[in-house]
Amino acid sequence: AALRSRAEVDATLQTAKLSPAELLPAVHCLSFGPQAGGGECCLLQLEPGLCAELEAGRSLVIRGEKDEHAVLCSKDKTYDMKIADTSNMLLFVPGCKMPEELNADPASCNIIHSQIAGFSKNYWELRRCRPKLKKLRKLLMEDPYEGPDSQKDQTSTLSKYTTEDLLNLIQASEEEILHQLEVIDACKIEGYWRILDFDYEMKLLSHVTQLIDSESWPLSKVPLCPCLEELGSLEPREMIEHILLSYGRKYVDDGEVFFEMREDKICRAIAQMLLQNAVKFNLSEFEEVWQQSVPEGMTTRLDQLQGLALVDKSSRPETIFLLKVEDLPEDNQERFNSLFGIREKWTEVDITPYIQDLCAEKQTVGALLTKYARSSMLNGVKVFNSRRPIS
Repeated sequence: AALRSRAEVDATLQTAKLSPAELLPAVHCLSFGPQAGGGECCLLQLEPGLCAELEAGRSLVIRGEKDEHAVLCSKDKTYDMKIADTSNMLLFVPGCKMPEELNADPASCNIIHSQIAGFSKNYWELRRCRPKLKKLRKLLMEDPYEGPDSQKDQTSTLSKYTTEDLLNLIQASEEEILHQLEVIDACKIEGYWRILDFDYEMKLLSHVTQLIDSESWPLSKVPLCPCLEELGSLEPREMIEHILLSYGRKYVDDGEVFFEMREDKICRAIAQMLLQNAVKFNLSEFEEVWQQSVPEGMTTRLDQLQGLALVDKSSRPETIFLLKVEDLPEDNQERFNSLFGIREKWTEVDITPYIQDLCAEKQTVGALLTKYARSSMLNGVKVFNSRRPIS
């Protein structure tokens, strides 16, 4: 096709009833190039922060296995990817000049001939989402670490996971994954991330608490070196240190490393040990046994068990049973279905620990309850039940 001349451009403007005086003098004449299919081009809409990441030379990664919905991750955030269709045709024009780059001087009334290299009718839209971290614990729980003497560990054929493996399998950013490994008290053993078997963890914890007791150390000042010296013959030193890190806050005083033991976490772990051997436990009996089982100087309180155990106030006598938030589904609707399957009506205080982790950025528990539950009054107390029949 012959390239348009200025006279043809002016004639077209006249037909379109447009005054050349109101337009920039430069004109882009577009024509489709020979490879303008656009099939191999994908458009991605980025928020300014993500754009800056790429411009700074960092990369974005798409994560997910074949049966999972793809997510896009930066170094520290996770985004859902959705295709957005648009009624406008989006054209890719290499070297296209924006109005602010063009000269407003009528003397430079040049015609710019540009070829369209491709087009698209949709683009990928990103929406910040919660990292999908449930799978992390599930993978590591396939083969919990039972200690250096465990025969199972030597003969196990189950997969073990390095940081690299987890980055390929978990739909979350690197920072979110590393933070979650800390939250679930995973530790690196021979280069692989492992979760300690609960019984082994309790064995290690009781070694430490018995030593604290026999040495009469204050719980706020447990020295690392003597712990390693005393207990190193019973268990690997790195395991002793791992337990101190999991159940204490590390600090340095006068060049020596100490730990301030975390009362709530230790009480919670001991409660879990007591509760996992019973389907239901008489509440007052449990409270008595629990207080007797924790280290001297620690005080047990029911609010230490949020997201771990649930009190049934409707039974006579009242009972308590294990209900761990990490065993519940990750999807919002499935989580609520599961909770309403366990109990028909919930108070906000009881349900909060079991849905708190579902709150997206700036979202409140109240907003979640409004969406997935309906409220009513029961004996003057506001309770929530399912919006849909639970099969």
